[in-house]
Amino acid sequence: MAPADLIVTGSVIRTSDRRTPLVEAFAVRDGRILASGTLAAVSTHRGPETRMLDVGTAAVYPGFVDVHNHHAMAGRTELFELFLPASLPLEVILDRVREKAESLPEDAWIVGGPVSTTLLPTLANTATRMLLDDAAGGRPVVLVEDSRHNRWANTRALELAGITPGELPAGGEVLLDADDGTPTGVLLEAAGIPVQEAYDRSGGLTPDQHIAASRRGVDILNSFGITTFQDAGVSTDILAALASLDRTGELNAWVVSSLLINDEIFGFDPIGAALIDRGEEYRTPHHRPDFVKIFLDGVPPARTASFLEPYVADAVHGAHFHGETTMDFDELHGWLRAVAERGLGAKVHCTGDGSARLVLDVAERIRAEGHSIPIQIAHGQFLAEDDIPRLRALDVSADISPFIWFPGVIPEALAEVLGDRAEHSQPNRALLDAGALVAGGSDWPVSESPNTLEGLQGLVTRADPLGRAPGVLWPEQAITPEEALEVFTINAATAMGLGGETGSLTPGKSADFVVLERDAIAGPAAEIIDTPVISTWFAGREVYSAG
Repeated sequence: MAPADLIVTGSVIRTSDRRTPLVEAFAVRDGRILASGTLAAVSTHRGPETRMLDVGTAAVYPGFVDVHNHHAMAGRTELFELFLPASLPLEVILDRVREKAESLPEDAWIVGGPVSTTLLPTLANTATRMLLDDAAGGRPVVLVEDSRHNRWANTRALELAGITPGELPAGGEVLLDADDGTPTGVLLEAAGIPVQEAYDRSGGLTPDQHIAASRRGVDILNSFGITTFQDAGVSTDILAALASLDRTGELNAWVVSSLLINDEIFGFDPIGAALIDRGEEYRTPHHRPDFVKIFLDGVPPARTASFLEPYVADAVHGAHFHGETTMDFDELHGWLRAVAERGLGAKVHCTGDGSARLVLDVAERIRAEGHSIPIQIAHGQFLAEDDIPRLRALDVSADISPFIWFPGVIPEALAEVLGDRAEHSQPNRALLDAGALVAGGSDWPVSESPNTLEGLQGLVTRADPLGRAPGVLWPEQAITPEEALEVFTINAATAMGLGGETGSLTPGKSADFVVLERDAIAGPAAEIIDTPVISTWFAGREVYSAG
């Protein structure tokens, strides 16, 4: 038998394999784990050319797995757009736009973000839109808000998009000025798509820029120890970029792409059946277009999520408004059945318990029809108590994002529209106790960072790891550090159909691992996030080094 290319040893090697959760060493050959176990047993695979990596008192974990992010969006924002740090006040946003405008031609678009969800009411008037006009010097501007579901556009951008008082988009909602009835530039959900399309008509990004955006997104993920992820909504441009990177040996991660069935926020074309038909063009060894993405509702702060109980009453929606789903039972069933017949999985965006129940009802029909496709509820943040056991019974996984529910801006926005219900989100302890598959995702760049350690700490402490806000969120739903590690490794890999390839340091799987300065989950839970990543390895290759 040929010797190993690499043998890794150390005082702490966690495998995320419950049969052997801790080992002394593992061997790698041709990018795969050849053997794991005691140092004596693994050392039998050592040859004269075998590289020895002894991490000493550092810790080795499986490469982290992120079941929900938008890597290309994050890369594009950093490389080609105006990046705004979270929660900037209006005056600073206008200053940043003015600075950007001074560096651009007169007709160039200014695209960027995010602006805070809580700032939208301040922006929804003609006078503030005119301030944005002035800052941009007549250039078109569109800024996304922090959920990435809504946009703020200036007058020139609205003109180019054809949005006028007499010509409003068919989908979503355009917030109008209370005094003169003109569009304020605050565009909720699909109402922002015409602005995105106007930007794309102006040229958008080149294929090389799309490749650069994906490469940068993956590089950032690698720097946080992430070696596998699912992009939660892709275009043909993103698909082509990922395939190109893999074909040239530059894709340093397993990637599962989610093909958009409907598009409430991105403005991609094609979507639906036309996009599914093209998915296989972009399949490569490490890039798998294996899922579809369905937006079944929006986001609670905009009252576009669907709930079983009504929102807090307001002047616009009254006292009995529950929100709506984008599809009824029959339409969702038709899509999931068609997807199942193509052998694909489905990631269904549900931020309300009403939309989540609809997914489970349809899943019950799909399972009765004999289809075993993977189905994910994203983001699994609000679930009726009676529905929690159904996830295990119907083999539906919860794609959770513990980066966006910490006490802070978004929970404050949730409380305004949901009242006390906002304090009962992310029932992760109940899900695990019910036997559900719980998979961790960052939803980056909706979250500021894809740092998996941030997610791990939040799952364990139910508090903000960054100290941005006091308090805890439903502490009874905390899970153990060991469970949290599984959520962001083997669970997430399994949920996206890659459990046989990665997610644990198990012989036969890809040699994907991260070296941390210490055993993060063994120390104080409040210090998990303070653990530096020393190096990240994908398929037995070092793809990131802090040194």
